[in-house]
Amino acid sequence: MGKTSTGNYFEDFEIGRILRHATPRTVTQGDAAIYTALFGPRFALTSSDEFARSLGLACAPIDNLLAFHIIFGKTVPDISLNAIAILGYADCRFLAPVYPGDTLSATSEIIGLRELSNGKSGVVYVRSAGVNQRHEVVIDYVRWVMVRKRDETAPARPGGVPELPQAVAAQDLVVPSSLNFRGFNCDLSGAPHLWEDYQIGEKINHVDGMTIEEAEHMMAARLYQNTARVHFNQYMQNSSNDARRLVYGGHVISLARALSFNGLANGVKIAAINGGRHVAPCHAGNTVFAWSEILDKAEISGRRDVGALRVRLFATKGQPCTEFPGATETGHHPGVILDLDYWLLMARRAA
Repeated sequence: MGKTSTGNYFEDFEIGRILRHATPRTVTQGDAAIYTALFGPRFALTSSDEFARSLGLACAPIDNLLAFHIIFGKTVPDISLNAIAILGYADCRFLAPVYPGDTLSATSEIIGLRELSNGKSGVVYVRSAGVNQRHEVVIDYVRWVMVRKRDETAPARPGGVPELPQAVAAQDLVVPSSLNFRGFNCDLSGAPHLWEDYQIGEKINHVDGMTIEEAEHMMAARLYQNTARVHFNQYMQNSSNDARRLVYGGHVISLARALSFNGLANGVKIAAINGGRHVAPCHAGNTVFAWSEILDKAEISGRRDVGALRVRLFATKGQPCTEFPGATETGHHPGVILDLDYWLLMARRAA
């Protein structure tokens, strides 16, 4: 019997299967430092212990997206080692802060399957949850991924596409009870604009662009212990349509989120991801830009210090966002690579 694993292919999955993923991961300040080096986020809450303490936390939490990527990475050997592409996300909630020293592990349930008409691959829908060492769920989300078949003649297992909410309801957003925005210091956060200053329908060009280097995206994927072959194995990718390694989609999300600081600096915490699509592939050498549209605003029940903004974040490659390239009636602008809908927590003005 062989000792190595080739990962699961599409025909190996069945709806209802529970996967308990290997290798719990203790998150350290070193992880946070490398994440900052890769993407350059400047949000005050995750950058400064003193700023975090002024808002009632014990220290600066790990960036929500870093925690998301680490949980995601746990799932890859079982879910997407043989992936062709990550297609989308939905119903993602950040339920508890993650701090340096916390140990994260993950489980997943297969909730949907759909074989593609070409018979060579299919789409796997999976709900994953990340927990800390106290068995508290810190992240819960759904994603769907296109996975190769091992044997193109193999019949697919019974499938179906799950029904997913269009958005996380505002009343279901979680604000940590200890997090109090009344002491929010706009001088230290880097911008004067608070929740009241944003209007539904407002569009924000985040102006700056950042070029992705080959070593950076592979380092990022290794940081998350993401082993998907499409990010690393050029020999395999030589026979693909692109003939190039793909940048992990989460890399683009983190890069666009970091770029959004210029315009959304006081949106210090993502509360939920309503849905998202990787519209087109991204490769090393692409320069990424970003812009956002404010889709909605919501008050948080029982809280006057914090509100939520529903933001639609677009990332583009080789396409500055002065004209706000996004979705059209027939699809997306050809420069768009990411379309992400999420809830962002932001301080309110003192009542």
